[in-house]
Amino acid sequence: MNDNLILCCPCHFGLESVLKYEIEKNGGRDINTENGKVTFSGDENILARMNICLATAERVMIQLAQFKADTFEQLFQGVKAIDFENYIAVDEAFPVKGYSLNSQLHSVPDCQAIVKKAVVERLKLKYKTNWFKETGATVQIKFSILKNIVNIYLDTSGVGLHKRGYRRNSNSAPIKETLAFGICDLARVRSDSVVCDPFCGSGTILIESAMKAMKIPVGINRSFSAEKWKFSNSKIWREERARAIDLIDRSAKFRAYGFDIDPDAVALTVENAKKAGVGSCIEVRQADISQFRQPENSIVICNPPYGERMLELRQAEEIYRTMGKVLGKDGGFASNIISPHENFEKFFGARARKRRKLYNGMIKCQLYSYF
Repeated sequence: MNDNLILCCPCHFGLESVLKYEIEKNGGRDINTENGKVTFSGDENILARMNICLATAERVMIQLAQFKADTFEQLFQGVKAIDFENYIAVDEAFPVKGYSLNSQLHSVPDCQAIVKKAVVERLKLKYKTNWFKETGATVQIKFSILKNIVNIYLDTSGVGLHKRGYRRNSNSAPIKETLAFGICDLARVRSDSVVCDPFCGSGTILIESAMKAMKIPVGINRSFSAEKWKFSNSKIWREERARAIDLIDRSAKFRAYGFDIDPDAVALTVENAKKAGVGSCIEVRQADISQFRQPENSIVICNPPYGERMLELRQAEEIYRTMGKVLGKDGGFASNIISPHENFEKFFGARARKRRKLYNGMIKCQLYSYF
């Protein structure tokens, strides 16, 4: 595998600056930020480190090539010129998937077939064989075609990086782990912070804030696709795991308090916090938002309910009114609330000191910050 890799990490729209800082902190070089992704360079150590440590990236991909293609022939030749033999062993599987937007080559199945054929032809020449069993580890090839510009990637993560391993169960409408961590970062959670979530659900915000405070590498308990590749160095992955474990700060004075009206959500938060290894610093109990009393010098971070149907929407607006009465808005009481409701501030009863546009999946939201 090449020692000078170009790596690309997609992320939630709105979290690019948070991810850029994470990449910088973990040793990425030549960092370039675009909408929904950050590219940078590094060696195989950096590739392993980013998979294990990045908390706001959706995955880590190796960018193999970028070229213009207006025709299927140009796509075929551009892909065939890539040195896939440096990454894919003769027995490994190499499925292809991708997307095309605003391009001449708009048929994704056709593009998929052309890319696959080009890789096969390249590997036929290099391995002197006409048949590939594809029974070994999976090296996932991904392509994106945007305005006729083709990018070819290898996905080194496999399952998305938001899958930390602690949330095998969740209640309805959970917030994604990567987004939750990003919000905790924007809310300035530190090693001695006190964090409260009055709508804790399955505990994602509380758990991610605890992991941030204690510098626990979010991917430490899971595996990644690239570890299984024949051209991957298992020694490097062991070194990077050991390095990440050494950074953990169990002496952090961090505390978190979760509340939810649903007793099943309370039990689920406790269970998930234990799985994540942060159960000792998180307390959870059943309570309605109207009973919430925010401790001084604490940070509220929450994803309150919102409704898509009229009745649910009115109920959500009543909740926002109650939140406005019980949550802190200034002084030693900071609140960070993510909501898709465009009139949230009106029902909450105060304009936010800071607003940031974020996407929760495909839902456009605002992070309203009061401090």
